[in-house]
Amino acid sequence: MWKQVFVETARGRFEIFTQGEGEPLCVTHFYSEFNETGDYFAETFIRTNKVILVNLREAGNSVKSSQPYDLSLLETVLDLEAIREALGLRKWGFAGHSTGGMLGVVYGIYYSGKLTFSVIVGAAAREYMTFSPECIYNEEHPHFNKMQKLIEELKRSDLPLQTRRELTKERTKLSLFQPERYDEIFPFTVHKKMSSIRLNYFSRELQVFDVTRKLQLISVPTLIICGKYDVQCPLTYSLEMNELIPSATLIIFTKSNHYPFLEEPDRFSAEIKTFIKEVI
Repeated sequence: MWKQVFVETARGRFEIFTQGEGEPLCVTHFYSEFNETGDYFAETFIRTNKVILVNLREAGNSVKSSQPYDLSLLETVLDLEAIREALGLRKWGFAGHSTGGMLGVVYGIYYSGKLTFSVIVGAAAREYMTFSPECIYNEEHPHFNKMQKLIEELKRSDLPLQTRRELTKERTKLSLFQPERYDEIFPFTVHKKMSSIRLNYFSRELQVFDVTRKLQLISVPTLIICGKYDVQCPLTYSLEMNELIPSATLIIFTKSNHYPFLEEPDRFSAEIKTFIKEVI
Protein backbone atom coordinates (compact mmCIF):
# COMPACT_ATOMS: atom_id res chain seq x y z
CA MET A 1 0.00 0.00 0.00
CA TRP A 2 1.10 3.57 -0.69
CA LYS A 3 1.64 5.95 2.22
CA GLN A 4 -0.87 8.80 2.41
CA VAL A 5 0.51 12.25 3.27
CA PHE A 6 -1.14 15.68 3.35
CA VAL A 7 0.97 18.64 2.23
CA GLU A 8 0.14 22.19 3.30
CA THR A 9 1.17 24.64 0.57
CA ALA A 10 0.73 28.32 -0.21
CA ARG A 11 -1.97 27.23 -2.68
CA GLY A 12 -3.88 24.87 -0.42
CA ARG A 13 -3.73 21.39 1.09
CA PHE A 14 -2.91 18.49 -1.22
CA GLU A 15 -3.15 14.74 -0.75
CA ILE A 16 -0.16 12.73 -1.96
CA PHE A 17 0.91 9.11 -1.77
CA THR A 18 4.52 7.97 -1.58
CA GLN A 19 6.47 4.79 -2.20
CA GLY A 20 9.96 3.81 -3.34
CA GLU A 21 13.53 4.93 -2.72
CA GLY A 22 15.88 7.28 -4.54
CA GLU A 23 15.65 10.71 -6.09
CA PRO A 24 12.19 12.32 -5.83
CA LEU A 25 9.83 11.86 -8.77
CA CYS A 26 6.42 13.50 -9.13
CA VAL A 27 3.77 11.42 -10.91
CA THR A 28 0.20 12.48 -11.60
CA HIS A 29 -2.62 12.37 -14.14
CA PHE A 30 -4.85 15.29 -15.02
CA TYR A 31 -8.15 13.79 -13.81
CA SER A 32 -7.40 10.57 -11.90
CA GLU A 33 -8.18 10.23 -8.19
CA PHE A 34 -5.55 8.12 -6.46
CA ASN A 35 -5.66 6.29 -3.13
CA GLU A 36 -3.53 3.88 -1.08
CA THR A 37 -3.68 1.26 -3.85
CA GLY A 38 -1.47 3.50 -6.00
CA ASP A 39 -1.27 3.59 -9.77
CA TYR A 40 0.08 1.13 -12.37
CA PHE A 41 2.15 3.78 -14.15
CA ALA A 42 3.60 5.16 -10.91
CA GLU A 43 4.58 1.69 -9.74
CA THR A 44 6.97 1.30 -12.68
CA PHE A 45 9.25 3.92 -11.06
CA ILE A 46 9.39 2.78 -7.41
CA ARG A 47 12.56 0.73 -7.98
CA THR A 48 14.46 3.77 -9.22
CA ASN A 49 12.88 6.71 -7.40
CA LYS A 50 10.94 7.90 -4.41
CA VAL A 51 7.62 8.41 -6.15
CA ILE A 52 5.30 11.21 -5.06
CA LEU A 53 1.86 10.44 -6.50
CA VAL A 54 -0.26 13.60 -6.42
CA ASN A 55 -4.00 14.04 -6.20
CA LEU A 56 -4.49 17.34 -7.99
CA ARG A 57 -6.95 20.05 -7.01
CA GLU A 58 -10.53 18.64 -6.85
CA ALA A 59 -9.18 15.05 -6.87
CA GLY A 60 -9.42 12.80 -3.81
CA ASN A 61 -8.93 14.76 -0.59
CA SER A 62 -7.00 17.65 -2.14
CA VAL A 63 -8.08 21.29 -2.02
CA LYS A 64 -11.10 22.39 -4.03
CA SER A 65 -11.06 25.09 -6.70
CA SER A 66 -12.29 28.61 -6.00
CA GLN A 67 -12.16 29.75 -9.63
CA PRO A 68 -12.82 27.72 -12.80
CA TYR A 69 -9.36 28.48 -14.17
CA ASP A 70 -7.82 26.79 -11.10
CA LEU A 71 -8.15 23.54 -13.06
CA SER A 72 -6.20 24.66 -16.11
CA LEU A 73 -2.94 23.02 -17.15
CA LEU A 74 -0.88 26.06 -16.20
CA GLU A 75 -2.54 26.54 -12.80
CA THR A 76 -2.04 22.83 -12.15
CA VAL A 77 1.67 23.21 -12.82
CA LEU A 78 1.72 26.07 -10.31
CA ASP A 79 0.06 23.74 -7.79
CA LEU A 80 2.77 21.13 -8.39
CA GLU A 81 5.45 23.77 -7.89
CA ALA A 82 3.83 24.73 -4.57
CA ILE A 83 3.90 21.08 -3.50
CA ARG A 84 7.57 20.73 -4.46
CA GLU A 85 8.45 23.83 -2.45
CA ALA A 86 6.40 22.68 0.56
CA LEU A 87 8.27 19.36 0.53
CA GLY A 88 11.56 21.23 0.63
CA LEU A 89 12.79 19.83 -2.68
CA ARG A 90 15.13 21.92 -4.80
CA LYS A 91 14.25 19.81 -7.84
CA TRP A 92 12.34 16.66 -8.68
CA GLY A 93 11.68 14.56 -11.73
CA PHE A 94 8.31 14.37 -13.42
CA ALA A 95 6.64 11.44 -15.15
CA GLY A 96 3.22 11.54 -16.76
CA HIS A 97 1.14 9.22 -18.89
CA SER A 98 -1.55 10.45 -21.30
CA THR A 99 -3.01 13.69 -19.85
CA GLY A 100 -0.33 13.46 -17.19
CA GLY A 101 2.20 13.58 -20.00
CA MET A 102 0.54 16.69 -21.44
CA LEU A 103 0.85 18.29 -18.03
CA GLY A 104 4.52 17.31 -18.06
CA VAL A 105 4.99 19.12 -21.36
CA VAL A 106 3.60 22.35 -19.89
CA TYR A 107 5.69 21.82 -16.75
CA GLY A 108 8.84 21.54 -18.86
CA ILE A 109 8.03 24.69 -20.83
CA TYR A 110 7.67 26.88 -17.75
CA TYR A 111 9.81 25.18 -15.09
CA SER A 112 12.56 23.12 -16.70
CA GLY A 113 14.93 24.59 -14.11
CA LYS A 114 13.00 22.87 -11.33
CA LEU A 115 13.06 19.43 -12.98
CA THR A 116 15.86 16.85 -13.03
CA PHE A 117 14.23 14.98 -15.92
CA SER A 118 10.86 14.40 -17.55
CA VAL A 119 9.22 11.22 -18.84
CA ILE A 120 6.29 11.76 -21.23
CA VAL A 121 4.34 8.63 -22.21
CA GLY A 122 1.50 8.43 -24.74
CA ALA A 123 0.89 12.17 -24.82
CA ALA A 124 0.80 15.21 -27.10
CA ALA A 125 1.65 18.92 -27.17
CA ARG A 126 -1.58 19.92 -28.91
CA GLU A 127 -5.15 18.84 -29.45
CA TYR A 128 -5.03 15.38 -30.97
CA MET A 129 -8.62 14.51 -31.90
CA THR A 130 -9.98 16.80 -34.62
CA PHE A 131 -7.59 15.89 -37.43
CA SER A 132 -6.70 12.35 -36.32
CA PRO A 133 -9.16 9.68 -37.47
CA GLU A 134 -6.81 7.10 -35.95
CA CYS A 135 -7.61 8.64 -32.54
CA ILE A 136 -10.43 6.93 -30.65
CA TYR A 137 -11.81 10.36 -29.64
CA ASN A 138 -12.31 11.31 -33.29
CA GLU A 139 -15.87 10.74 -34.57
CA GLU A 140 -14.51 8.79 -37.54
CA HIS A 141 -12.91 6.16 -35.33
CA PRO A 142 -14.95 2.92 -35.25
CA HIS A 143 -14.94 2.79 -31.44
CA PHE A 144 -15.70 6.48 -30.84
CA ASN A 145 -19.30 6.07 -29.64
CA LYS A 146 -18.46 3.15 -27.40
CA MET A 147 -15.64 5.06 -25.74
CA GLN A 148 -17.81 8.14 -25.16
CA LYS A 149 -20.57 6.10 -23.55
CA LEU A 150 -18.11 4.40 -21.20
CA ILE A 151 -16.53 7.70 -20.16
CA GLU A 152 -19.91 9.21 -19.31
CA GLU A 153 -20.83 6.18 -17.21
CA LEU A 154 -17.53 6.28 -15.34
CA LYS A 155 -18.12 9.92 -14.37
CA ARG A 156 -20.95 8.80 -12.08
CA SER A 157 -20.03 8.99 -8.40
CA ASP A 158 -22.71 6.46 -7.39
CA LEU A 159 -21.34 3.52 -9.37
CA PRO A 160 -20.94 0.30 -7.35
CA LEU A 161 -17.30 -0.78 -7.20
CA GLN A 162 -17.87 -3.94 -9.25
CA THR A 163 -19.71 -2.03 -11.97
CA ARG A 164 -16.91 0.55 -12.07
CA ARG A 165 -14.36 -2.24 -12.48
CA GLU A 166 -16.29 -3.83 -15.33
CA LEU A 167 -16.73 -0.53 -17.19
CA THR A 168 -13.08 0.40 -16.64
CA LYS A 169 -12.03 -2.96 -18.04
CA GLU A 170 -14.21 -2.50 -21.12
CA ARG A 171 -12.87 1.04 -21.66
CA THR A 172 -9.23 0.07 -21.20
CA LYS A 173 -9.43 -2.89 -23.58
CA LEU A 174 -10.16 -0.42 -26.37
CA SER A 175 -6.63 0.95 -25.90
CA LEU A 176 -4.66 -2.31 -25.74
CA PHE A 177 -2.58 -3.85 -28.52
CA GLN A 178 -3.80 -7.26 -27.35
CA PRO A 179 -7.10 -6.71 -25.50
CA GLU A 180 -7.36 -10.40 -24.71
CA ARG A 181 -4.42 -9.93 -22.32
CA TYR A 182 -6.32 -7.50 -20.10
CA ASP A 183 -6.59 -9.80 -17.07
CA GLU A 184 -2.89 -10.58 -17.30
CA ILE A 185 -1.87 -6.94 -17.66
CA PHE A 186 -4.23 -5.43 -15.06
CA PRO A 187 -4.32 -7.62 -11.90
CA PHE A 188 -7.03 -5.49 -10.16
CA THR A 189 -4.68 -4.28 -7.41
CA VAL A 190 -5.28 -0.61 -8.24
CA HIS A 191 -8.69 0.94 -7.61
CA LYS A 192 -8.79 4.57 -8.67
CA LYS A 193 -11.56 6.91 -9.81
CA MET A 194 -12.04 9.87 -12.13
CA SER A 195 -12.51 13.45 -11.02
CA SER A 196 -15.44 14.39 -13.24
CA ILE A 197 -14.98 18.14 -12.67
CA ARG A 198 -11.34 17.92 -13.80
CA LEU A 199 -12.24 15.74 -16.79
CA ASN A 200 -14.97 18.15 -17.86
CA TYR A 201 -12.59 21.12 -17.62
CA PHE A 202 -9.90 19.26 -19.55
CA SER A 203 -12.38 18.40 -22.32
CA ARG A 204 -12.91 22.13 -22.87
CA GLU A 205 -9.29 23.27 -22.50
CA LEU A 206 -8.15 20.57 -24.90
CA GLN A 207 -10.07 22.22 -27.74
CA VAL A 208 -7.62 25.15 -27.74
CA PHE A 209 -4.52 23.36 -26.47
CA ASP A 210 -1.40 23.83 -28.60
CA VAL A 211 2.04 24.52 -27.09
CA THR A 212 4.09 23.19 -30.00
CA ARG A 213 5.74 26.58 -30.67
CA LYS A 214 7.01 26.65 -27.08
CA LEU A 215 8.51 23.15 -27.02
CA GLN A 216 11.92 24.64 -27.81
CA LEU A 217 11.87 26.16 -24.32
CA ILE A 218 12.09 22.73 -22.67
CA SER A 219 15.69 22.30 -21.56
CA VAL A 220 15.34 19.38 -19.15
CA PRO A 221 16.31 15.90 -20.42
CA THR A 222 13.04 14.45 -21.73
CA LEU A 223 12.25 10.83 -22.51
CA ILE A 224 9.26 10.42 -24.82
CA ILE A 225 7.68 6.96 -25.05
CA CYS A 226 4.75 5.95 -27.23
CA GLY A 227 3.10 2.74 -28.35
CA LYS A 228 3.15 2.33 -32.11
CA TYR A 229 -0.60 1.67 -32.12
CA ASP A 230 -1.70 4.27 -29.55
CA VAL A 231 -5.36 5.13 -30.24
CA GLN A 232 -5.65 7.86 -27.61
CA CYS A 233 -2.63 10.05 -28.41
CA PRO A 234 -1.43 8.65 -31.75
CA LEU A 235 2.28 8.24 -32.43
CA THR A 236 2.29 11.29 -34.75
CA TYR A 237 2.22 13.58 -31.72
CA SER A 238 5.18 11.92 -30.00
CA LEU A 239 7.17 12.19 -33.22
CA GLU A 240 6.32 15.89 -33.30
CA MET A 241 7.41 16.47 -29.70
CA ASN A 242 10.65 14.60 -30.28
CA GLU A 243 11.44 16.83 -33.24
CA LEU A 244 10.71 20.10 -31.40
CA ILE A 245 12.11 19.46 -27.88
CA PRO A 246 15.89 20.02 -28.04
CA SER A 247 16.76 17.55 -25.27
CA ALA A 248 14.28 14.82 -26.21
CA THR A 249 14.78 11.11 -26.81
CA LEU A 250 11.96 9.07 -28.38
CA ILE A 251 11.40 5.36 -27.92
CA ILE A 252 8.61 3.60 -29.84
CA PHE A 253 7.13 0.40 -28.42
CA THR A 254 6.12 -1.75 -31.38
CA LYS A 255 3.85 -4.15 -29.45
CA SER A 256 1.93 -1.53 -27.51
CA ASN A 257 -1.10 0.68 -27.76
CA HIS A 258 -1.68 3.30 -25.02
CA TYR A 259 -0.09 1.38 -22.11
CA PRO A 260 3.52 0.45 -23.03
CA PHE A 261 4.51 0.28 -19.34
CA LEU A 262 2.09 -2.64 -18.94
CA GLU A 263 2.03 -4.11 -22.44
CA GLU A 264 5.85 -4.35 -22.64
CA PRO A 265 6.82 -3.99 -18.96
CA ASP A 266 10.31 -5.50 -19.07
CA ARG A 267 11.43 -3.27 -21.91
CA PHE A 268 9.78 -0.24 -20.33
CA SER A 269 11.56 -0.79 -17.00
CA ALA A 270 14.90 -1.31 -18.76
CA GLU A 271 14.53 1.90 -20.80
CA ILE A 272 13.55 3.91 -17.71
CA LYS A 273 16.52 2.61 -15.71
CA THR A 274 18.92 3.42 -18.55
CA PHE A 275 17.52 6.92 -18.99
CA ILE A 276 17.52 7.79 -15.28
CA LYS A 277 21.06 6.45 -14.85
CA GLU A 278 22.19 8.77 -17.63
CA VAL A 279 20.54 11.94 -16.29
CA ILE A 280 20.84 11.63 -12.49
